[in-house]
Amino acid sequence: MRAEKDWFKDRGYPHFTNKTPMSIRQNIKRYVTNHKKVAKHAFSPLIFKEIKQRRYKVSDFNGVQKRSHKKIKDGKVVSNTKIREILYATHLDAHVYSYYAQQIITPKYEAYLKQDTLLSNAITAYRQIETDDKVKFKNNVHFAKDVFNEIKRRENCVALVLDIENFFPSLNHKKLKLAWAKILGHKTLPKDHFNIFKATTRFSYVKLKDLKTKNGHFDEKELAKHKKEGKHTFFNSIKDLIDSDIIIHKNQKKNKQKELIGIPQGLPISALLANIYMLAFDESVIKELTLKHKVFYRRYSDDIVMICKQNQITLIEEFVESVMIKNKLTVSLEKTEKTLFKINKGRLQSYKIDNDNSLKENVPLNYLGFEFYGYQTLIKSKNLAKFYREMKETVNRKHKRVETIKEKHLLDEAPIFKRKIYRLFSYKGEKSRLLPAKRTNYSNGKAKTEYFDRKFRGNYLRYAYRASDDLEAPEIKRQLRNHWKILQKTMKKYDFSNVNKDSK
Repeated sequence: MRAEKDWFKDRGYPHFTNKTPMSIRQNIKRYVTNHKKVAKHAFSPLIFKEIKQRRYKVSDFNGVQKRSHKKIKDGKVVSNTKIREILYATHLDAHVYSYYAQQIITPKYEAYLKQDTLLSNAITAYRQIETDDKVKFKNNVHFAKDVFNEIKRRENCVALVLDIENFFPSLNHKKLKLAWAKILGHKTLPKDHFNIFKATTRFSYVKLKDLKTKNGHFDEKELAKHKKEGKHTFFNSIKDLIDSDIIIHKNQKKNKQKELIGIPQGLPISALLANIYMLAFDESVIKELTLKHKVFYRRYSDDIVMICKQNQITLIEEFVESVMIKNKLTVSLEKTEKTLFKINKGRLQSYKIDNDNSLKENVPLNYLGFEFYGYQTLIKSKNLAKFYREMKETVNRKHKRVETIKEKHLLDEAPIFKRKIYRLFSYKGEKSRLLPAKRTNYSNGKAKTEYFDRKFRGNYLRYAYRASDDLEAPEIKRQLRNHWKILQKTMKKYDFSNVNKDSK
């Protein structure tokens, strides 16, 4: 059965204010439902961290095309690594954002979309959309299937995948405020909403790496001291943060017109605000391209896909560029992926359309983690590579831990605990289950350990096997048929006493 999203979440990370366990949920609810309190709520600084994603893609090296983790930019060889900037809020602040996003703004946003079926169907990300059987909510697999099925239905068509540059950091504050008020049915934002608007646009933040004050590591003694006092925080109080040497940054990003831009990516309300901001663009596309030219349109956050006739490509690109400019955003047309689909030798075949309009056969459409060739659908190769890379890195970490134990206790042999490895990286972790877990909290300096069951929702293979079934693509399961051999081969590289090196 599908489960409705709960606005209250017991978050485990340390921040500048204390955690809010389930036991005080009612107190939190009374606070976030009081519009006057929210209107005067003092939001704390966010914590900023970078998530680095190593990418292996085709790059141009002085006229030579080759796949690499590096690329040439401004005449220099630099890394292809994609850096995502994530900012996350204190526990109470997160509850305010979450409650307003789920309980107040989303119902009004959904009511607005329901007035136009084409518009509602086009916007897929960050929404709870029921499957046809109403058993669960749709995910990226279902959204990808909708696009692939439309291509199969049309057969001779082109899929354009456009990407908005620096999406969250580029959202214009003035336009966001007007779009937010429009959804609420007001000319301007009420005081409580305006306070949240200010917190998501004029935000301050502290870099996570600046909190690592002990030779690049957290001060574990100080954290343990706070924990024993019942505070899961970096500082004893906000005042201590202000009095420290830690720099508190402010969002001061501006566009070329000197207008303030950017909202944090990572807040419980950020995704909804991004959808609201894009509403004017969505409506323009439906009105001018879908209704007038039968262009199929889907937007998953900042990933835009349009399916059209080959002679409509220029029309769409010019229209998208002009509307993006009106919405103070930039779409890189040079990076637009153009994939032609047509029947070849009795089957639907994909072709990449290069900038010189030449065709490369059997280059797939990449969309929401899948590669669509027309005649088959596969998991994106870089996602599969990431799965195997994480598998090998995890086994390597286990090996280092085993070697440390052997050295510390002067042991000749030490085993690897294989159960967790198998659960994470093999077919043995495909099924969801309850796992025993414990949590230790401090109250008045005394430790209290709570035992509970934690739900394990299945590993990556569970997702892949389900995607294979939902997409009616058995070839996805064939992609992963050697995962057990690769895992066993990886484990045999290391000196674990309970791994049989002779087995085949």
